[in-house]
Amino acid sequence: MSQLFTAANLSFIFQGLGLTLYISFISIILSTIFGTLLAIMRNGKNKFVKLLASFYIEFVRNVPNLLWIFIIFLVFQVKATPAGITAFTVFTSAALAEIIRGGLNGVDNGQTEAGLAQGLRPSQVFLLIVFPQAYRKMLPAIISQFVTVIKDTSLLYSVIAIQELFGKSQILMGNYFQANQVFALYALITLIYFIINFTISSLSRRLAKKWAQAN
Repeated sequence: MSQLFTAANLSFIFQGLGLTLYISFISIILSTIFGTLLAIMRNGKNKFVKLLASFYIEFVRNVPNLLWIFIIFLVFQVKATPAGITAFTVFTSAALAEIIRGGLNGVDNGQTEAGLAQGLRPSQVFLLIVFPQAYRKMLPAIISQFVTVIKDTSLLYSVIAIQELFGKSQILMGNYFQANQVFALYALITLIYFIINFTISSLSRRLAKKWAQAN
């Protein structure tokens, strides 16, 4: 067992963890930006823009993320890591768009009317009043989506050979064949995923509880 958990092997695994977090973080940031734009488009009054956003959201959400990874990597010939980020951004932005749209629709219309009554322009009302309140309600759900992205990065090694956390463990597995070594390695990877995702989920629940009490 000591041969498995050497400094070199642990460093190798944590390099994969760094790539997992990098892909997840960039994807969730881009997805939040694009998801917000899609939500605004779907809530807008322009029928063509609304239809376009609706089609994108429904189409992307109903196609497996695994297929988007294949399409972006093989069809569009994007390099592995950018392909992974792009695929997760495409897929997650559609999921976040519905979360964000729900948050925007959840802000009381009286807030908008009050802002307009104060002489603010509609754009100012949205940016200064509606948007901050909506994001406060949505942030726990957005954080929870981050957990989904982190877990789903494990698809990347088997599809496009990105050596993220799970991929690094699979590479190490080729050098260790004993049952106790395989079990120990999978146990370590499971523990790492659990600690990261449980921490993020706990933060999400804490924020939701705190803001519910504030209201």
